[in-house]
Amino acid sequence: MCVSHIYVYPRPPRLNHVRATRRANLLGALTIGLGDELAATTAGSAAAGGAAASALVALHEFLGGRTMDDLRSAIGLTHSGAVRLVDRLADSGLVERRAGADGRSVSVVLTQKGRRAAQRTMAARAEVLDNLLGALTPDEREALTPLLERLVGAVTERRLAARRLGNEPAGGWLCRLCDFQACGRPAGECPAQQTAAMRLG
Repeated sequence: MCVSHIYVYPRPPRLNHVRATRRANLLGALTIGLGDELAATTAGSAAAGGAAASALVALHEFLGGRTMDDLRSAIGLTHSGAVRLVDRLADSGLVERRAGADGRSVSVVLTQKGRRAAQRTMAARAEVLDNLLGALTPDEREALTPLLERLVGAVTERRLAARRLGNEPAGGWLCRLCDFQACGRPAGECPAQQTAAMRLG
C-alpha cells in the first residue's frame, strides 16, 4: 500500500479526557502534598502554628509598619483573629504594636527576634521547594519556569476576578510567604505583580 494513502486515526476523545483528568489530578495531589509540607515546615521554623509564619514573612517582606487591618487582609484572618495572632506574637517577643500614621490606627512591626524568625521561615520554605525541584534535571527546571509564571499569572487572574465580585480569596494574599528578591519583584519580574498591574492599571 502506498504510504501516502495510510490514514492516521485521531486519538480517541476518551483517551484525551482520561489524560487531561489524570494531569489535573496529579496537579491537585502535588498541591496538597507540597502545601502540607510547607505548612508544617514554616510553622516549625516560626515556632508558631497557623497564620503566624505568613504574618512574620509578610511583615518582613512588605508589611512592616502597616496597619493591623493590612496584616489581617494579607494573611486572611478576621479582625479578631488578627488581634489574637498579634497578641501571641507580641507575647513571644516577635512583634511590637506602634501608633499608626494617622494616630488612630495601630501598626505592627517585627522585633529583631521576629525578623530572625521570618528569615528562618523563608529559608525553610526555600529548602522544601529546592529539594522538590531537585527531582528534575537542570533543563527540566528551566523549562518549568515559564510554565510556572503562566500558572501564577492565571491564579492571580482568578483571585482578582473574585475580588471584583466582592469575594475575598481564601487564605489572604498570594504573596504572603514569598521571598520578593527570589521572585524578582523589585525588578518587575513577578508574574503576580505583572498580572495585577495589567488588570488594575
